[in-house]
Amino acid sequence: MPRTAGIEIHVVPFDAFFKYNFDNLAATIIDFVDVLSLTKFAIYIFDYGAPTGLRLALNRPNAVTAIVTQSGNAYTEGLGEFWNPIKEFWSSDNTPADRQKLGAALLSYEATKWQYDDGTRDPTSIAPESYTLDYALLQRPGNSDIQLDLFKDYENNVKLYPKFQEYFRTSKVHVLAVWGKNDQIFIPAGAEAYKQDNPDAEVHLLDAGHFAAETETSEIGN
Repeated sequence: MPRTAGIEIHVVPFDAFFKYNFDNLAATIIDFVDVLSLTKFAIYIFDYGAPTGLRLALNRPNAVTAIVTQSGNAYTEGLGEFWNPIKEFWSSDNTPADRQKLGAALLSYEATKWQYDDGTRDPTSIAPESYTLDYALLQRPGNSDIQLDLFKDYENNVKLYPKFQEYFRTSKVHVLAVWGKNDQIFIPAGAEAYKQDNPDAEVHLLDAGHFAAETETSEIGN
C-alpha cells in the first residue's frame, strides 16, 4: 500500500461502491431530481446523456416538458460504423483480451482527439484542452474499466430504444434535435428518425462533427 509521510493511503477502486451501468447512472440522476424537488423540467441530452435522460423521462413522463437532443441517439438508424467494434464487444465473452482490444481502439489519445476534430469545419477552433483533459481524466486509475463496462452495457440502451420511441409517440413531448451532419458516431439519420414517432420534432443538421456544441455554441444555445 502506498505511504506518504508515514500516512497509509488506501486506494479505493472506482467500482467499489458503484456498478457503472446506465440504469445506475439514471437512478443517480433521478435521486438528484428528487432532492431538488423538481416537478417540471426540460432536459438536454448528448451522447451518454441520451439513454440516461430518457430513462428519467420514462420514470417521470409528466415531468419532462421538452427534450433538446444534440447527438442524443434513440434509434438504431443513428448508430454509425464507429459502433461496429463495440457491437462485436457486445457478443464477446468480455475477456481481458476482448477488453484490451476495444480499449486500445477507442480509449487512446488519438481516438479521443478524433471525436472532437472529425467532421469539424475548422479543427483549430476546438480548444486543445478539451480533448487533452478528457484523455487525462480517462487515465485515472480504474477509469478505463469503467468506460469498457459502459461500452458493454450500451447494448441494453439499444434494447430500450422501442420504449423510448413509444414514449415519444404517446407523450408528444416537444423535441428539438440539433446534430452535427458530419457526426460519424451518431449519424444524422438518428436525428431524422425522431420524426418517425413525433412528426412535430424539429431537426437541425449543422456543419459540424460529434461535439457540435464546441464549434456551433451560439447556434445550439439559441
